[in-house]
Amino acid sequence: MTAERPPICFYYGNGKLVDLAEYPRVVLQPDFYKPEEIAFLKSKGVHVLAYLTLSEDTGPPAVWQRTEVNPDWGGKFVHVGHPEWVSHVVGQARAALDNGFDGLFLDTLNVELTFPEDVPHLLTLVAALRAEAGPAYILANRGFGMLPRLAELVDGVVFESFSARWTDEGYAAWPPDTLEFHAQIAEQLLRLQLDLYALDYADDPGLTDFAIRRARQFGMQCIVSDRALSRV
Repeated sequence: MTAERPPICFYYGNGKLVDLAEYPRVVLQPDFYKPEEIAFLKSKGVHVLAYLTLSEDTGPPAVWQRTEVNPDWGGKFVHVGHPEWVSHVVGQARAALDNGFDGLFLDTLNVELTFPEDVPHLLTLVAALRAEAGPAYILANRGFGMLPRLAELVDGVVFESFSARWTDEGYAAWPPDTLEFHAQIAEQLLRLQLDLYALDYADDPGLTDFAIRRARQFGMQCIVSDRALSRV
């Protein structure tokens, strides 16, 4: 790790409290950390966000699940507007905040690519989470199909895989046409009053440097990790 820490760490493992305490802000899996561990990080000045998935479920069979499965991670897609799913997710948020988390990180927001009819339901769910969280910080992963309304409900946006992504063969930059499309979205994000981050995936210095430099050109702070988000 270089001397200059990134502004945020996305870590989906457990433990490593001493390393995590070096970051200004961290995103963690709430089930992996006890309240006293969250309190330790906060005592070190760390802003701690709880991971929530809003359109996929890796839990046991439930009435809100669709039959379709995310081929990358194995989770079931859900009917985002199902009342019991809404209650389930809001309950997870409430539990995380009660356990000391400072805010929420909302993932799996790209339903416009899978089930576009769920976009209005997803906005309603995000609004319910904002109502539950009150002034607590909310960071959204992508969710571009909900713009500009999303910007009224969250404090920041993460552009995952802005410049580089993981593939079956390893890590690689996007082709030029995708980079250009992402640049257009980034320019739209710059017009919003939000904290902006890029989360890219790379395993060599050249690709890492490319991702960091390109994110900076579009006003985003960049974090580079591996597919499993296991780096601290």
